[in-house]
Amino acid sequence: MIFTMDIGNTNIKMGLFKDSELIHYWRLATKLTNTSDEYGILVTSLFDSAGLSRDQVTGIMISSVVPPVNFTIEHMCNDYFGITPKFVLPGIKTGINIHYDNPQALGSDRICNAVAASEYYGYPCIFIDFGTATTFGVVDEKGAFAGGCICPGIKIASDALVRGTAKLPNFELVKPDSVIGRNTISNLQSGIIFGYVGQVEYLIKKMKKELGRDDTVVVATGGMARMIASETKAIDKIDGRLTLKGLRLIYERNAAV
Repeated sequence: MIFTMDIGNTNIKMGLFKDSELIHYWRLATKLTNTSDEYGILVTSLFDSAGLSRDQVTGIMISSVVPPVNFTIEHMCNDYFGITPKFVLPGIKTGINIHYDNPQALGSDRICNAVAASEYYGYPCIFIDFGTATTFGVVDEKGAFAGGCICPGIKIASDALVRGTAKLPNFELVKPDSVIGRNTISNLQSGIIFGYVGQVEYLIKKMKKELGRDDTVVVATGGMARMIASETKAIDKIDGRLTLKGLRLIYERNAAV
């Protein structure tokens, strides 16, 4: 079995694959202060609760946008699985061309998303990851990563709005019944959520125009994907495990390396 880990700024998403099937999925908080043993105990507990043995794992593939955590996680993998993990780093085989001014600056999670989106949904495609930051990526009609854009995540935007004002209160990120709110909380929810939908629709429209393909498939992943997708027809597919699927594919493409 292949164990995959996507280390993000907020969470570490983990998936265990048997061949191409994702059989278990877990999520941990990303904590810079955790030791390798603390992560090891947490991961071991998750395996135990699922009735799984760590001995079943034959390979580990990791993407990370939090470099300070990488050594700790690598140490944990060696100690608790007896396996040195592979990281998505420059030079690794992905199976796609990357048309980026500086490919080494491209986030490994975006590479994984590009690999999975093109493999599972075809191309051209647009993939959107609604995480701490919202990242848009494009795979062109030749199957190459063509670029994209990055926006503040919806949670970051809402937190910044509250912190940067004197009287606006904290509020829950839930969709209100209408755009026209009758109190401060519903006004905030409406502006952030429906305003974000408008931003997503506009960016997708512009990207499709630049590609010259109105039939471009749009795939969404990440924690806020379902909420945003429920308010727009611009998103065709939702795949909450897109990054982990990309990690599995990249592992297979480097299995002999």
